[in-house]
Amino acid sequence: MNMSRGRYWLYIPLFLMTLFYLVPMFIMLNTSFKSFSEVSLQTMWNLPSGLHFDNFKEAYTKLAPHLWNSIKLVIPASLISAMLGSINGFVLAKWKFRGSDVIFPLILFGMFIPYQSVLIPLVQFMRSIDLYGGLPGLILTHVIYGLPITTLTFRNYYAGVPTELIEAARIDGAGLLRTYWDILLPLSIPSFVVVLIWQFTAAWNDFLFAVVLTSPENWPITVALNNMAGSQIIAWNVQMAGAFLAAVPTLLVYLFLGRYFLRGLLAGALKG
Repeated sequence: MNMSRGRYWLYIPLFLMTLFYLVPMFIMLNTSFKSFSEVSLQTMWNLPSGLHFDNFKEAYTKLAPHLWNSIKLVIPASLISAMLGSINGFVLAKWKFRGSDVIFPLILFGMFIPYQSVLIPLVQFMRSIDLYGGLPGLILTHVIYGLPITTLTFRNYYAGVPTELIEAARIDGAGLLRTYWDILLPLSIPSFVVVLIWQFTAAWNDFLFAVVLTSPENWPITVALNNMAGSQIIAWNVQMAGAFLAAVPTLLVYLFLGRYFLRGLLAGALKG
């Protein structure tokens, strides 16, 4: 009985933290439904006098081209980095070679390199290969920066797969790619879910690389949202409506795929 009561007490701080994280969402939605005359710091907690959906219409009109830029960015960036990370994880976990114990830490080192420290050489490199200003260069950047976490995820997951399966495939004459395709790939769906959600969120929410590497017509939605603000007067109701529209895709991803994300974690995707 005491154990049961103690467990219920744990819900109180969880509930308070949930409210704390939902306050910005409330302010955003509350402001986005207000008219321009209602927007002020003094009345930001007051409910709107009516639902002004024209704010969302205006925000969508301004952000629509950049919304599609973000979609064209996150899909290939997530898929490519997930596939490459899966292959890297398989090789490093089950196909040992000389120097693999050195290469793996060097790959993980990429997780700790600050974005700001590579901006200048990154821009120079993108210019040298004629990818500066467009989405392909930004996709390549997110693929490379995503490889450490995707490699770590798959490597730790594949480390838990019985080695006997790999040995049996070798005895049957399967090579490296055949073993990966027929045995490891079907088993790694939970890890793919984790990695794809992670990479989707990272690429969608990116601002720094996007604002530095892309031209205005190729801006993703995060950069376009920042530039919706006027030079003198900011329509915060439209700005907040745009912020909500920019947040909807990631909200939907975690709303519908969140349980699969947790299953992937519990299945050992980030263990090892």
